[in-house]
Amino acid sequence: MEPILHPAYFPSVAYWVLINTSEGEIIFEKEDNYQKQTYRNRGYIYSPNGKQLLSIPIKHNKTKEHQKYKDVALEDSFNWKKQHWKSIQTAYRTSPFFEFYEDEFAPFFEKKHRFLYDMNLESMELLADCFQLELDFSFTSEYFKEHVKEEDFRYLVNAKTEKPYGFEPYTQVFDEKHGFLENLSGMDLLFNEGPNSLTYLESLTSKLDF
Repeated sequence: MEPILHPAYFPSVAYWVLINTSEGEIIFEKEDNYQKQTYRNRGYIYSPNGKQLLSIPIKHNKTKEHQKYKDVALEDSFNWKKQHWKSIQTAYRTSPFFEFYEDEFAPFFEKKHRFLYDMNLESMELLADCFQLELDFSFTSEYFKEHVKEEDFRYLVNAKTEKPYGFEPYTQVFDEKHGFLENLSGMDLLFNEGPNSLTYLESLTSKLDF
């Protein structure tokens, strides 16, 4: 069965394990309503002080009616992307592979995006390319609460109900201070493991229970 997912902002390692195990294309949900406090507009990296939230500001819907995720516009009154990039540089500048990938990521944080959905999708394409992981996908054309023909993994976007996975540790920059932090943004894996990232994802395939 083809997995159905929400696009997320440089999504977590669990996302990438799932994508790597998929034998067919990924189906991205495109007709759902936007929900706050999910990985639609946030992600986590490993900073010198531990787990750090990268939160994406959005333009709030003045009518207070439900708004579709694909229609949510990004806040552009201040340069929050510059702040995110500085936080990422502070977190990973001493990681083994940050300099190797830095030039791939810098243009993303300089680019003007209008919609959250489109930006998140682009962040996933960027990470997939760096992982050397093929990302074949299509989109839903209408919303269904339950899916019969697809395997539903849309719950992975829920930040509040995330379960522990018991990932095998890989070396992280500040693990001597805070220990291993699992399931951070895929950027954490990439900057620390580099070309070995895909091998790491494959090693988790048989061990993860979604």
